[in-house]
Amino acid sequence: MKIGVNMRLIDDSPDVAELAALAESLGFESIWLPEHPIIPVHTDSKYGGTPDGSIPPDMAHVADPFMGLARASAVTTTLNLGTGICLVPERNPLLLAKEIATLDMLSGGRFIFGIGAGWLKEETEIMGGDFAHRWSQTRESILAMKELWTKEEAEFHGRFYDFPPVRSFPKPARKPHPPVLLGGFAANVFRRVAAWGDGWMPTRVTPEQISAGRAAIEEMAEAAGRDPAGFDVTVFGADADRDLIRRFQQAGADRAIVSLPAPVGEKAARDLEGLAAKVL
Repeated sequence: MKIGVNMRLIDDSPDVAELAALAESLGFESIWLPEHPIIPVHTDSKYGGTPDGSIPPDMAHVADPFMGLARASAVTTTLNLGTGICLVPERNPLLLAKEIATLDMLSGGRFIFGIGAGWLKEETEIMGGDFAHRWSQTRESILAMKELWTKEEAEFHGRFYDFPPVRSFPKPARKPHPPVLLGGFAANVFRRVAAWGDGWMPTRVTPEQISAGRAAIEEMAEAAGRDPAGFDVTVFGADADRDLIRRFQQAGADRAIVSLPAPVGEKAARDLEGLAAKVL
């Protein structure tokens, strides 16, 4: 069972390079950084991670995940580097494809592309996304990036993204491209994973839900002509409980990601060592 750690780095958190090097030395398989480019001052959207739906104030201070992962890559050699998650509809796929390919190339193929379509309507719309059709937009963006990652000359013609033949380099080190893990538990998530993703990364789930989800993905993948064994199932935000993580593994999960207390503060190194003692 692979064990990763999620860190909500903010502007006064400890250096991610130091935390990444420590995580690797402790035996963690991966680190994961979240994304929120901006948080609107006024919003009617509700956050699923708090009892009253309020948005934690520190969320507006979240650092850019790709800059953080790039810094982490320079001081590690085996640690995988994941977005948990990247808000795809809020980014231009031509620029994002190059950013990811560069990070994957420089890290020797260690990037894992955890993605989501977002829950904060006002943020999505300010950043140029179509909230009502955000998963359709995400699908097009991923398909466009796969063209850019795998072809010398790539073009894409869709509803949300349309570009003529272009050249985009570098190419990712991992072939054919970094794995794309879809976050969430939306009604169509299994169909989406089976059709154009490489794995599923839900949060707030039980081992029973993981077992049922893996079975659904494998069935749909086989029907679509894809290898049902080739999908990654990652439990995001798992409790730091060795027995529970073992149950997730028995249910079919490939990876569990535990979280440092958010926001990551001055006790981060000690917290990281404490997590390692509980789960590794």
